[in-house]
Amino acid sequence: MATMTISMPEPLRDFIESEVARGNYGSASEYFREMVRERQKASAQERLEELLLEGLESGKPIEVTKEYIEQRRESLERRLKKVNR
Repeated sequence: MATMTISMPEPLRDFIESEVARGNYGSASEYFREMVRERQKASAQERLEELLLEGLESGKPIEVTKEYIEQRRESLERRLKKVNR
């Protein structure tokens, strides 16, 4: 595991140490790892929402029927076969 050193104001350090002392985290490192993981999830969620909005705004809506899904599946399978040759 890599090591990173950070600097912060005393009040922030005190807050993190109090979170660890209360048993919310095993260590300051654990606190920061969780904070980074939460930010990664939020970032992924933001990207998903951007892509969904992009899709909604991308053109005229189509009706997704059983036949449409089957045609798309067949088309994707053909493309996949070409790529794997």
